[in-house]
Amino acid sequence: NTPRLSPLRPGNKGGSYFSPSRKSAPRGSPTFRRLNSTQTRRFDGKSGSSINSQCFRSNRVIMWLLLITLWAYAGFYFQSRWAHGDNKENFFNGGYGGENPVSEKSNKRGLIDADIDTAPPPVLSRGNNTGGLKKKKDALMKNLVNNKSPAKRKISRRETRRRIQIQDKLKETQAVEDRVDLQEEGIPSTNATYRFLVGPFGSLEDNILEWSPETRSGTCDRKAAFARLVWSRKFVLIFHELSVTGAPLAMLELASEFLSCGATISVVVLSKKGGLMSELLRRKIKVLSDKSESSFKNAMKADLIIAASAVCSSWIEQYLDYTVLGSSQILWWIMENRREYFDRSKPVLNRVKKLMFLSESQSKQWTAWCREENIQLNFEPSLVPLSLNDELAFVSGMPSSLNTPSSSTESMQEKRRALRSAVRREMGLNESDVLVVSLSSINPGKGQLLLLESANHLLTNHPDAAKHLKILIGSVGSKSSKPAFVKTLLEYLSLHPELSESVLWTPATTRVASLYAAADVCVMNSQGVGETFGRVTVEAMAFGLPVLGTDAGGTKEIVDHNETGLLHPLGRPGAAILAGNIEFLIRNGSVRREMGMRGREKVGKMYMKGNMYHKFGQVLYKCMRI
Repeated sequence: NTPRLSPLRPGNKGGSYFSPSRKSAPRGSPTFRRLNSTQTRRFDGKSGSSINSQCFRSNRVIMWLLLITLWAYAGFYFQSRWAHGDNKENFFNGGYGGENPVSEKSNKRGLIDADIDTAPPPVLSRGNNTGGLKKKKDALMKNLVNNKSPAKRKISRRETRRRIQIQDKLKETQAVEDRVDLQEEGIPSTNATYRFLVGPFGSLEDNILEWSPETRSGTCDRKAAFARLVWSRKFVLIFHELSVTGAPLAMLELASEFLSCGATISVVVLSKKGGLMSELLRRKIKVLSDKSESSFKNAMKADLIIAASAVCSSWIEQYLDYTVLGSSQILWWIMENRREYFDRSKPVLNRVKKLMFLSESQSKQWTAWCREENIQLNFEPSLVPLSLNDELAFVSGMPSSLNTPSSSTESMQEKRRALRSAVRREMGLNESDVLVVSLSSINPGKGQLLLLESANHLLTNHPDAAKHLKILIGSVGSKSSKPAFVKTLLEYLSLHPELSESVLWTPATTRVASLYAAADVCVMNSQGVGETFGRVTVEAMAFGLPVLGTDAGGTKEIVDHNETGLLHPLGRPGAAILAGNIEFLIRNGSVRREMGMRGREKVGKMYMKGNMYHKFGQVLYKCMRI
């Protein structure tokens, strides 16, 4: 019989196992038990190596677990720094503060959904032709021809067509992106029309202050309750427009603060007319291209939707019809105080999660209108006044999150005085001139015509005081400005040529620190029910300016009469009193300075950013699902 190789018994020289018989061992025999044993055979010479192998395998698992943990921690660490805007060392290849233009351009990709290009829009003048775009199209098509891969060529052509369409749209909308461009047809734009059109002074600010808003990093107070509340949450913000006015600017700063504190932000813009689109892009704020179904789907995923104008009522109504859960998501921050805004928003006032107002007078007015219309609110409206933003606080020499050891409040006050002198020289002002500023959109409700009548009254009755008066009116070109009213002002000045020598004009701009620094007095002459809140009032007080305001609306809540400024009645009867108040402050420089200092103290106590976000955080806590 030929012997059979078996792996069960040791035998041959080659290390095989040999059995001399084809028959298997009986089931109950010792040989059967030994051959079918499940225990591992141990050999004295190999026992140590087996133990070492097992230890190595277990240590290798631990090592991989440690590597995975460290990798996850590193990813979370860098994501955290990025979310807080802490990218000064350019960790992410061209983020905030980066100097690589290619990386900066690539980082903008994805900020805006398919309808709007994310790269900074090309600066196109009014007379620009399409030659540059045509060259770009030719270059792109040439690259497509040279591409050897058919699949890549197909994708690239589709992408090229999309980019060409976007560039064409950008060319059409460039007029509203320019910082000094005019938003309404019919508003005169030439220096000859206004005689003295000054500013903006952004480059002068940058040179003297050695700082620019473009270099700002995150300004979130990460130890505050507000930062802990919004961290890693998702918000959708509804802008009714992008003009350089109160509500859009407040929402722009709110979006920046959310991003700085680690939240995820998406913006829905109902009207893209205005000059803030480039600012949204610069601050890396995502703008949704669609304001209907696509925006509704994004809003449904958010922890909270914040709408910031009564004009947003149409979007809110459509969203509430789109989803039954919408009413539990919407915080409505209403910033208007006129009856026509109430009438357009009353169908959905009691269908949102919460209403929020800017001032006590505004809250009382809207509550009274609701009672008149038998609208039963299911909640008590909240009150969150606006605040002084970090940039203006920094330039004015007040404490802010932008202060550093080299840019302390004392050094910034010195730079502000230097900025004042430089801007006044640019304006052609003498040391004895008293500059009165009125910064707002130019329309009848802001009272610029009554201000000119007051100045003309002063010129007629007190020419010795009026010879020192200079008036700066802005903002020329704001979307909220009314062309017919602008022409009325110019016609009035043409009838009073002596008065026109004392009037300066300035374009709409977000760089207003230099204007406040150069001024001596601020006028808030809003008519009707007065200003809803008037953040311009707070900003002027932060720069040490006494405020001459109407005794109505939010202005009388901010300005303490004979303490931080002087109040006057509404309408034409108040114009004569305003003229007297201007004369009084021209003749009494010490009173101007004392009122200005008391105003700065009040802003420091009540209207700093920390005050606003503390109240805002309380409202968010009540609205969000914690």
